[in-house]
Amino acid sequence: MTSSLTPDIIDEINVRLKAANTIFNTAHPGESPERQPVHTVYGGAHIFQAGSAKKMGTAALNHLKAYAPNFVDFSKALELKGHEHLPNSKEEISALEDQLGKDLGAVQKTNEAAFFAYTVYQRVLEKLVREPVEDFRIDFEDGYGNRPDKEEDMHAVLAADEVVKGMIENSLPPFIGIRIKPLTEEQKNRSIRTLDLFITSLLKKTTGKLPDNFVVTLPKVTIPEQVSSLVYLFDALEAKTGISAGSLQMELMIETPQSILDSNGNSALPTLVKAADGRCIGAHFGVYDYTASANITAEYQSMTHPACDFARHMMQVALGGTGIRLSDGATNIMPVGPHRPTEEKPLTESQMEENRQVVYQAWILNFTNIQHSLKHGYYQGWDLHPFQFPLRYAAVYSFFLESLESTSRRLKSFMEKAAQVTLVGDVFDDAATGQGLLNYFLRGISCGAITEKDAEAAGLTLKEIRTRSFKKILQGRQL
Repeated sequence: MTSSLTPDIIDEINVRLKAANTIFNTAHPGESPERQPVHTVYGGAHIFQAGSAKKMGTAALNHLKAYAPNFVDFSKALELKGHEHLPNSKEEISALEDQLGKDLGAVQKTNEAAFFAYTVYQRVLEKLVREPVEDFRIDFEDGYGNRPDKEEDMHAVLAADEVVKGMIENSLPPFIGIRIKPLTEEQKNRSIRTLDLFITSLLKKTTGKLPDNFVVTLPKVTIPEQVSSLVYLFDALEAKTGISAGSLQMELMIETPQSILDSNGNSALPTLVKAADGRCIGAHFGVYDYTASANITAEYQSMTHPACDFARHMMQVALGGTGIRLSDGATNIMPVGPHRPTEEKPLTESQMEENRQVVYQAWILNFTNIQHSLKHGYYQGWDLHPFQFPLRYAAVYSFFLESLESTSRRLKSFMEKAAQVTLVGDVFDDAATGQGLLNYFLRGISCGAITEKDAEAAGLTLKEIRTRSFKKILQGRQL
């Protein structure tokens, strides 16, 4: 065979590509292998306590049991897959629960709807007991408001004290952080002082130790100078307190049109992340501030507004492959009934029914919004109230469990044929699909929706799953 290219030409091309590919790969290392929480709970700094997560979990569990004392009620309220095939009478539900408790596998073969609903419900109950809050943000912004300086100073120190107490008692969520006020002209000094007091007080009492997975949230970002100024503040705090450089990390709140497109019409997000100088680990979308900034009236501000989908997709495109974790916003309709009982005046039947209808409407709205986020590739979102927790976990678990059988079948067929093109049913899979199928299991296992045994049943070994790379799995099997 005759070739036209000489070795020196090929070497020159290799040199050019190596430099360019290295730059690209450094900026786009791929999805982070670290765990990503499925939600971030925001709570005012003035009410935060070391045991807040446990109290919230108890409240969430009591709420769930009050309005859905069994898996059938829960399934019907959320209209889970197959809910219409579940029984209605208490006697039939009780008998089905007994059967499921004795032999879950046998029921799976004869009553798929009951198995699915029961599995989701039980995993939600277990989660609310074991780890009700995955990520908590001590809020000095919208959830706290504007208060006298002396009062915010006090709360900054008290919040730090509670975090220290939580570290000692091991009662903090796996992820935790603080949201400061924006670094605008009006609020920059207040924001700086709050962070200084909180971090200084915390590190003084822990002798230089931050909580695990600690992050600072910067809201209403509009220009890169706000981000770079926070980096400068981090550098100064690290130097003054003696903690190692790079210890403090940030997440950016994307809640203004200017943080999507800059004044020149370019995507603002890469510039904002670059200004963080490697300290940015997440970008959180703020639904209501963003829609308000886009002149959408309160009546039509919602998680599913097309303007929000546009912003989410812009975030995905701009930050894809960078390792920056994306988070969606919150549903602002709480599942709280209008009537509350007192010792002197218990609720009437009609009041309890009205409460139930209001709660169920809020349940389905929260559930649907979370599923909307998941379908758009956002696996984390905000929760503002403990009563939203059951909906968060139910939406996440059902999202993954619904696809388990079909995804397992597709992946197993694909792997058995050494990743050659396959047709399972009417679904065409090629090499580009492989990582997507693997990502399903990685995400599902990470959030607790599916188990490692589920992935093994699809033809993967635990060692292969932990590579997090479909390409590496194929390479390993070819050896």
